[in-house]
Amino acid sequence: MTATAPPTISVELPEAFDPRWSRLPGVTVDGPALAIDPAEYFFRFDSASWLICEWHLVRDQLLNVAETAEAALEQTALEFIRSNGRSTTDAAEVLTIAWQVYSYLFRDELLPVSGLAQIGRDELRMLREAATLMALNKVEPDGTISNIGPCWFFPAATSVVFDLDETTGGMIDEVYHSTWFNESRRVESIKAHAALGGRLVHGCQSVPDQSGGACLPYGASVETFRTDLRAFRDEWLTAVYACRVSGIPTNS
Repeated sequence: MTATAPPTISVELPEAFDPRWSRLPGVTVDGPALAIDPAEYFFRFDSASWLICEWHLVRDQLLNVAETAEAALEQTALEFIRSNGRSTTDAAEVLTIAWQVYSYLFRDELLPVSGLAQIGRDELRMLREAATLMALNKVEPDGTISNIGPCWFFPAATSVVFDLDETTGGMIDEVYHSTWFNESRRVESIKAHAALGGRLVHGCQSVPDQSGGACLPYGASVETFRTDLRAFRDEWLTAVYACRVSGIPTNS
């Protein structure tokens, strides 16, 4: 921790979270009620504000917008954020909007997924829950990573919470970042992430290596982002794995 953390974050979401999220430091789950003690949960907390857009505005005004030869989709999303974005210091509000974003991106109606027979309703629930918590991570416009929690390391966190082996956790991580490897899903991701003030950026290079990712502001320096990642990755990844329940199978 490098800054004064806010008081306990308390939010009630539309669906119950898996109670095993309480395996992570600072997290308490009671059905749909989620409480996070930032002092225990975050590895680094330098900013108590987030950029958001109301989900209902994204849903009603952006999701149906088509890309044209005159307006690239990313430019449309950026302009939407400029027009509708606002800063909030209410982390519970961020979690509520993130739940709406990821309930849309990882909705059960998209099943089955061609070529990904391993993905079912249980895996979609894991994606919704983990991605919601990842929305509390934050990257500044200059590329500096200001807020980092255990869910930065997606496969590690899901292995702790859901008792997944490395292969399954890595597969779910790739689905999170790639939104299923097709253009229509990429388009949905760009539009939906406008509600969280940016675009989803993967921290890994050519192969998944537990560098995680986050929703970055448009224009943020990716080089600074990756440099910052290299500085903390190993130490904090080890700390997440230390939360494992004894006996979880791994491939490492």
